[in-house]
Amino acid sequence: MANFSKSNEPQFSVDVYQNEFLPEGGREVSAIVTVTSTGGGTSGGALMGHAAGTDAAVVIMVDCSGSMEYPPTKMRGARDATAAAIDALRDGTSFAVVAGTHVAKEVYPGNGRLAVADGPNRAQAKDALRRLNAGGGTAIGTWLRLADRLLASADVSIRHGILLTDGRNEHESPEDLRAALDACAGRFTCDARGVGTDWEVKEVTGIASALLGTADIVADPTNLAADFTSMMENTMGKEVADVALRLWTPVGVEIGFVKQVAPTVEELTGRRTEAGPRAGDYPTGSWGDESRDYHVCVRVPQAAVGQEMLAARVSLIVPDPGGGAPKTLGQGLVRAVWTDDMVMSTSINPQVAHYTGQAELAQVIQQGLDARKAGDHDGATAKLGRAVQLAAASGNQDTAKLLSKVVDVVDAATGTVRLKAKVAEADEMTLETRSTKTVRVKK
Repeated sequence: MANFSKSNEPQFSVDVYQNEFLPEGGREVSAIVTVTSTGGGTSGGALMGHAAGTDAAVVIMVDCSGSMEYPPTKMRGARDATAAAIDALRDGTSFAVVAGTHVAKEVYPGNGRLAVADGPNRAQAKDALRRLNAGGGTAIGTWLRLADRLLASADVSIRHGILLTDGRNEHESPEDLRAALDACAGRFTCDARGVGTDWEVKEVTGIASALLGTADIVADPTNLAADFTSMMENTMGKEVADVALRLWTPVGVEIGFVKQVAPTVEELTGRRTEAGPRAGDYPTGSWGDESRDYHVCVRVPQAAVGQEMLAARVSLIVPDPGGGAPKTLGQGLVRAVWTDDMVMSTSINPQVAHYTGQAELAQVIQQGLDARKAGDHDGATAKLGRAVQLAAASGNQDTAKLLSKVVDVVDAATGTVRLKAKVAEADEMTLETRSTKTVRVKK
């Protein structure tokens, strides 16, 4: 689907970090795969004599359920944020605005169409935002399905949604939302935001995860406009859609897991689609100028000292617009070498060690907060203490700061903490929503 013309084609590089040495009988091989895309981004389209925005379509879904009226700053913030996002659209981008309640309604342009961003259409769209009024329930699956229908009408490669909600998805079953996400997955990417503190973190992060977008909390509605502007600018910087990480393994090699580990932890193992003999594709969504890290773990057959083998080949691929063979954007190799040198076989690659810690950090925060909600104070103290220890050791200062609003840190190095008696709901939700954000290895 991606539109490759030579002048704005981003360059992808793939770097593999691993300790390839295994002891005799050793089977597990771990590698961090760093993928970097450069030379595309916002500058790319200009080289072609047209705005890159013409290859993108965006639908903004705004929660208009009754709860958006309380406090009134919420609805006002949502209108201002949507207007700011519309201003950030590049000329030529197709777009629409949807009001979401227990049903989804088109606000602009209407009639199942998308508008094309230019001066007059932006003004009309912002005018239409005055019709956004709060009232009704919340059925997010209906919003996503309408966004999908609208985006499908555009002949573009980058299809993106922005979804804002302030409450729980009370007017449809979790199965309905899951079915909508399954139907939309791979068809468009979506960033999700929760405003205020009355929404369900796992719902909002689940939407973003399924649709390969970002999730965040905007506790104060007055900060929505800045957040929407940066989300839209990020979307406008995307150049290549439907990029997949293709993992090829030789006979006898089993896949342990594949996960994104930076900028956030995202489990990809279960999203594999088969791609020919011994190869599988893991979706990564749309790319602009950026770099991401993936952790690949495979189990190789046992071998004797002195033997070596290719344990996996990691490629970045993008579909051919004409339906031919996919295009390879870059690739890297994961190796296994058996040795009787104990020092070589027991040393852990620093990248692998760092991201193993960051993945554990995300996990123990989630477990600690779940234990806290369930009234298990000992369990919560132990897990959140471990989180404080991991955040300190890895230099993840943002997460350390969020943790310090939920626990009193006695000693970060040993993970000794006390649960705070009173925690602001916004602080707890911020920690939960951002728990998967990681820091990169200090080079």
